[in-house]
Amino acid sequence: MTPHQSSSQPVHIVGAGLAGSEAAWQVANAGVRAVLHEMRPQRMTEAHRTDGCAELVCSNSFRSDDAANNAVGLLHAEMRRLGSLIMRSADANQVPAGGALAVDRDGFSAAVTKALNEHPLIEISREEVAGLPPADWSNVIVATGPLTSAPLADAIRQLTDESALAFFDAIAPIVHKDSIDMSVAWFQSRYDKVGPGGTGADYINCPMTKEQYDGFVAALLDGEKVDFKDWETNTPYFDGCLPVEVMAERGHETLRHGPMKPVGLTNPHNPTVKPYAIVQLRQDNKLGTLYNIVGFQTKLKHGAQQRVFRTIPGLENAEFARLGGLHRNTFLNSPKLLDGQLRLRAQPRLRFAGQMTGCEGYVESASVGLIAGLCAAADMRGASLATPPATTALGALLGHITGGHIETIEPGSRSFQPMNVNFGLFPPLASPPTKKPDGSRLRGNEKTVAKKQAISARALLDLDHWIAEHLRVAAAA
Repeated sequence: MTPHQSSSQPVHIVGAGLAGSEAAWQVANAGVRAVLHEMRPQRMTEAHRTDGCAELVCSNSFRSDDAANNAVGLLHAEMRRLGSLIMRSADANQVPAGGALAVDRDGFSAAVTKALNEHPLIEISREEVAGLPPADWSNVIVATGPLTSAPLADAIRQLTDESALAFFDAIAPIVHKDSIDMSVAWFQSRYDKVGPGGTGADYINCPMTKEQYDGFVAALLDGEKVDFKDWETNTPYFDGCLPVEVMAERGHETLRHGPMKPVGLTNPHNPTVKPYAIVQLRQDNKLGTLYNIVGFQTKLKHGAQQRVFRTIPGLENAEFARLGGLHRNTFLNSPKLLDGQLRLRAQPRLRFAGQMTGCEGYVESASVGLIAGLCAAADMRGASLATPPATTALGALLGHITGGHIETIEPGSRSFQPMNVNFGLFPPLASPPTKKPDGSRLRGNEKTVAKKQAISARALLDLDHWIAEHLRVAAAA
């Protein structure tokens, strides 16, 4: 993007997670000074372990990188077209993960931190913003994420007269690869799918018989859990990141139809016997020495985790680089509180970004930070930036956050919930495809695939037009 004359007043961004880091990058690349405020390491959170920008505290996966058939892959492509620092750093630090884009978490954070430190228009201020930002900060992006400090969260509640919704988010354990018994486990991606930097054999798979699965589920249910404080007991979980034992509580077979489904995989050690269930591990660092247990976010106590997870075939002698954990997340009732530019209606100098707006997922959080940064920079130049078309992944996600789910079923309740980007958020096609390139009719699943591909093609075309018209930059090839 062509830099504009730097304004004497900076945009202040509170929080150097994925959303805040991306917002600061977009502000600075638009030629406007940015001050990025991060309380770590002066004050740490329950989940972070470093002072690095954009530290990943849960999974190391950015999920599917398939821009033609998957909404999150489409969001990747759109962000790359807009010069996203988060996507640039992810691409430079990817590790094999089948059809997903997964990253070396330390290398990724280091790349983001280095780029921000070296940008001439970005200043990183290591301090906590306790309470509302000072009144003389005229343009602020609050991107403090799900672990917003109590003083700031309380100030936001008082300002909006709203009770913030909250849910728990749990962290999956990480295992040292050399402690996994590969005479039992094997490498294979589901359906041998090849993804970015991958080979089609990127996951370590641990098979279970029915008896082993039954015993594992029983151990999960019996394992000692983290105790909740009184004020936490009624906090709901987000379904996309349920603790593994909570899934088990929902039904004995739930895990077999979720993270432990045995489809698309064949055990080379015993190819004639189909496993009853399978536990998968995904590479967690570039060296390939660490693997996280996919879908195994947990609130089991540490002793119970080691005992229960070592009953998994192949993990009997597992050494854990990190055990699972639990932290409390908060998010705003954004459709009611925020306008279409992510500004707080009660105090428009404050703009919000990231997971606390009600998006869910690393890439979604960063993408909302990207839009917030572009809008804030335009404000500083005295301009008004039109938001991306609703037909794009960026526009569809923004529409979910700022435009819907205000209605309540009963007084005091609200329907707005965190959401991953998905094709259900996009406007329908005016003319859904009905025929193949050869003229024959689409049938069954072919229609669904063709529809997704048409939505994705429309999105990228519309985004390119929006970039050319509103940002005056050439789309990346």
